[in-house]
Amino acid sequence: MKPSQRLESIDLSGVRKMFDLVGEGTINLALGEPDFNTPSHIKDSVKRALDENFTHYTGNQGTLELREAISEKLRQDNHIETSPENVIVTVGASEALLMSTLALVDKGDEVLIPDPGFVSYQACVELAGGTTVPVELDCEDDFRLNPENVQEKISQKSKAIIMNSPANPTGGVMKKEDVKGLAEIAQDHDLVIISDEIYEKIIYGSKHYSPGRYTKNAITINGFSKAYAMTGFRVGYLSAPSNLSESLLKVHQYSTACASSLSQAAALEALTGPQDSVGEMVAEFQRRRDLVVSRLNGMGIECKLPQGAFYLFPQVRDPELFVSEAIKEGVVLVPGASFGAHGAGHFRLSYATSYPELLTAMDRLELLEW
Repeated sequence: MKPSQRLESIDLSGVRKMFDLVGEGTINLALGEPDFNTPSHIKDSVKRALDENFTHYTGNQGTLELREAISEKLRQDNHIETSPENVIVTVGASEALLMSTLALVDKGDEVLIPDPGFVSYQACVELAGGTTVPVELDCEDDFRLNPENVQEKISQKSKAIIMNSPANPTGGVMKKEDVKGLAEIAQDHDLVIISDEIYEKIIYGSKHYSPGRYTKNAITINGFSKAYAMTGFRVGYLSAPSNLSESLLKVHQYSTACASSLSQAAALEALTGPQDSVGEMVAEFQRRRDLVVSRLNGMGIECKLPQGAFYLFPQVRDPELFVSEAIKEGVVLVPGASFGAHGAGHFRLSYATSYPELLTAMDRLELLEW
């Protein structure tokens, strides 16, 4: 009995492989999960929903109340004109990514993806039968997706561009002119931008710009896992142009039917309730970032100061050796090549863990011989 051929070229996530190496006393700097607890008011909303027996299917697209709140959020924060009819509540941003590629991509189509970039992008495109075209991101350019580089990769087979800002694994943040440039390319070539904005609120001294502000040819993907420490709730959303909404809904309907009712109650509270916890969490992430960047640079490891997310992507001469030696000292990192060929020469470090653990991890890394 053989599995489907479409899976033969797809590997399991290198990030998750590293996570499996975590043992007792090991400090895990491999996984992108905030170590904060979900805010109390969000947890209380789930308890109320349970007491009210809100435990059944919702509509396929999600509850109207939540989709209205998402539409309002996109209008106010992202300057995207949308409506509840064009919003689908998903099982995390991960489902939204796969939905988008399955709804858009045919066999032989090309999708431009950032390299280095999140591990799911290539897998989602290939599961849809498409081919990925990497667009190299350079450290000297703050790992931004440069419109000029994108333009050079466009071909007659191009169907979509995946962008991610703030970015995993680099922490790079795209500037306004970058995003506008991509929007113009999408318009000129009739391409769709799949914009992964899950780290939108985790940004330091910069501003986030959505391509959906500048073009109708954009699918905006976001969620609640990172900004509200709700990874276990598995709830996200996308907003799409009207001509794509039905195709996206077909994929969603036949794969998951609907997101969890309880998670949708929590998501509504996250959007409409107090936002203090977000600012507090981001301030703590910035404190951690500054600590780790300072310590790594003090070790002679080249590390730029990222403007978003909670990752560092330092450069070392032999990342595989560095990562393997770090594991021996009880610190789990991820080799940069896990995020694309252009990630070779780097490793990813997540500072989404406590300040004391980061201090200990830095002390351990200082002991390495590599």
